[in-house]
Parts: sequence; C-alpha cells; structure tokens
Amino acid sequence: MSGKVKSRSAANADSMAGSVTCNERILRDCHQLYTEAESGLISVAQSVGVSLLPPRKKITVMLMGNHSAGKSSFINWYIEEHIQRTGVAIETQGFTFVTSGRKRESLTGNATLHLYPHFKPLQEFKGVSEYLSTEISTSRQKRFSLVTFVDTPGLVDGDMKYPFDVDQALLWLGELCDLVLVFFDPMGQALCKRTLNIVENLNETQGDKLRFFLSKADEAGAESDRQRVMMQIVQELCKRPGLNKCGFDMPTIYVPNPNKPSRCVNQIDEVCRTIEKTINQTVQNTLNALERDCEVIASAVRGRLQTDREDALYNRRARCQGCVLGLLGFAVPLLLLATLVLSSLSRELLDITLGESGTETLSLYLAPVDRLVSALSVRSQLCCCGALVVVSFVLLLVSRWCFRTRPTLSGKQKRQMQEKLEYVQDVVKDRKRKLYEDYLRQSVCDHDMD
Repeated sequence: MSGKVKSRSAANADSMAGSVTCNERILRDCHQLYTEAESGLISVAQSVGVSLLPPRKKITVMLMGNHSAGKSSFINWYIEEHIQRTGVAIETQGFTFVTSGRKRESLTGNATLHLYPHFKPLQEFKGVSEYLSTEISTSRQKRFSLVTFVDTPGLVDGDMKYPFDVDQALLWLGELCDLVLVFFDPMGQALCKRTLNIVENLNETQGDKLRFFLSKADEAGAESDRQRVMMQIVQELCKRPGLNKCGFDMPTIYVPNPNKPSRCVNQIDEVCRTIEKTINQTVQNTLNALERDCEVIASAVRGRLQTDREDALYNRRARCQGCVLGLLGFAVPLLLLATLVLSSLSRELLDITLGESGTETLSLYLAPVDRLVSALSVRSQLCCCGALVVVSFVLLLVSRWCFRTRPTLSGKQKRQMQEKLEYVQDVVKDRKRKLYEDYLRQSVCDHDMD
C-alpha cells in the first residue's frame, strides 16, 4: 500500500516538474492522499465508519460589489486574458466561475455543478442554476493556477429585479469561499445600501474573509476628490455596528492602462498579495487538516480493535453462562426422572443392582423426597412435575438468550485493520511531514530545518 502511494506521488512530481509550483504540488498531493482508489484516506475512513471530505486543490475567491465596480476587469487583468465581459451595463447577471484548465472552454450551469460538487446546494436557490456558468482559461499568470474566481452580479438599489434571491445566494457563497473581495467604485455607487447590507451580514460570521478596496481609483478625479470619496465610504461603513472596528483598511486600486497613465497611487498589487497569503494559509490549513484526519482515523481503528477485544471477552463469558444454564435446564428434568424411577424400584432390585450398602445410602439421600412424595397427593405430584418442567424450559430459554454473541472481526480483518493503522501512522504522516518541509523551504533556509 505504501509503495503504491509513494510511486504515484513521485511520478506526478516528475511529470509536472517545472510547470507546477510547490504549493500547487502540495495541494494536489494532499488531495491524492485522500482520493486514491484503494489506499486513499476517504476509503480507509469509510471502512471504520468515519466520513471525510477531500481538500480542495484551489482556493475560491469571490468578488462582490456594486454595479460597474470593476470586478470583471480585475479578473481579466489578473489572468491577463479578456475572459469576462466588461462595460457600463450590468454585464455579469449571474455567478461566473473563472478557473484554469487544459483548454479554453465555457460551461453552463449543470456542467458547473458537476465540476464543483460542493456548490450543488446553490440549486436550492430558485433560479440560480440557470444563471451559473464557468469560464476555463489556460492562463497561468500570477497564481491563477491555484485560484478559482467567482464573479458575482453587480448590486444596485431601487427597483432592480434579479431572477433569484441574490442576497441569500451571496451570503451562502461567502461562507463557502476562502476570500471575499469587496469592490467599491467612486462613481456614485460606492454607498449602495444593498452592498453594505450584505457586507454587514457577511461580517457577522465571515469577517476574517472580507477585504475592502476602492476600485477605479484613477477615475475619482484629483487626490482631494479621492480622499473625499474614501471618507464617505468609511463613514458609511462605520455607521454599521458590525463594521465599526479598528484596523480598517481599504487600498485604492485600478487596472493599469498603458494608454492612459495616471498619477494616482495604485495598490492593486495588494490584492495579489492578499490572494497569495490566502493560498499560503490554505496550504497550511490543508496540511494541518491532513494530520488531524490521520489522528481521527487512527483513533477510530484503535477503538474498533479495542471494541473487538471487548466483544470477544463478552462472547466467552456468554458461552460459559449459556453452558451452565443449559446444563441446569437439562439436569432438572433428568434429576426428576431419575428420582421417580429410583423411588419406584423395589428394595430387592436395588439390592441386586447397587448392593445392600448402596441401597441404604441411596435411601438415605432419597428419604426427604420419599416423605415429600408420600405427603403429596397424586394431583400435587403432577403439579410439581409440571412446575419443574416449566423451570427447566425457562432455564433453557435463558441459556439460549445468554448464548447470544456479538459479531467479531476475523483474523484477516484484524490484520487489515492493523495495516490501515500502520499506513496512516507511518506512511501518510511521513508524507505529510515531507510536504510541510517542502512548503517551509520556500521561505526558510535549509539549516533552519534541522
């Protein structure tokens, strides 16, 4: 089992060398450790009654904001490909997943849910599935190979009607995504109440995922105009109790245009650093989750083996108790029959069979029974016999009940359990340790790893 996993991982590393980043390889290897057909952690966990989910190989970044805030333009700039339509009109009417792949392709809603099964609950929001799509690009610019962008509909106030409950869909997506980028544009829509309401609700449970940016900062006019817009947005946000917190940061960004140079400070690289930081944190979380899942599986296997030992001990006690009660159940009627037979035999026959001394000894032991039998009427004797038969029957039933045993593992199953425990404890944990070392070597020197 261990050799198989190692060889496949090595083959993957060799085949993808030079085209896959270290973090991408780590996430793929972790995913493979979970999803291997026979030796994957998911199948091992299922065999001991534990349910696990495989880690995702990419982070999910949701972009939200008011209408014409520059969300689609940012995605096009990040992947350096014009994949999303942009313009003054509301171009993005639904949810569009933008991800990297082998060839350029567009997927509809049903195909999107097959590609992203963890997003299937979106079907429960009436009308959303018709407005789901995926754009697959071959771009490998920046860290796009580790990112799936979710472009969301532009939010507006007033009588604007959406074909689905956009507020609830955004709140649900915000809980599932790893990072939520909120874009405010300075052209009159920055104070969109619908956007602020959703942001406030998201902040209650997903505040650590939210990042705020003033987009299209180069269109805000002079520096004084830009500062005034920033103050307005900050004041409006701070009116919301949940958003009024220290450490508030809102960098100014815009998509660079070589044909239209601007003197405005552009902090768009801050968005890239935020995405990269989320990727690094996801790698750490994935490796930590791998170790926790190994402990869960190992604990479940040890518990299963301990339960099997307890069941085997219980079965031995049950068999002993069942045998004792069963013997008593058979002994009572036999003893009754023997007593009646011996009581009915003549003195001369007993003398011939047992001898004079044996007969006297037997008579001594049977004297109480003889007195009891003689004192009882025939009807009473029959009742006593019936009662003894009932007692015997009850003892046999109790014996049968005590003989019930619990199912236990066979010798082969015990060996398989022990192999699973050793695989998780030795092979997977060792693989996780090496992956962690590979991750840390990107930022520390080799001598610091000792």
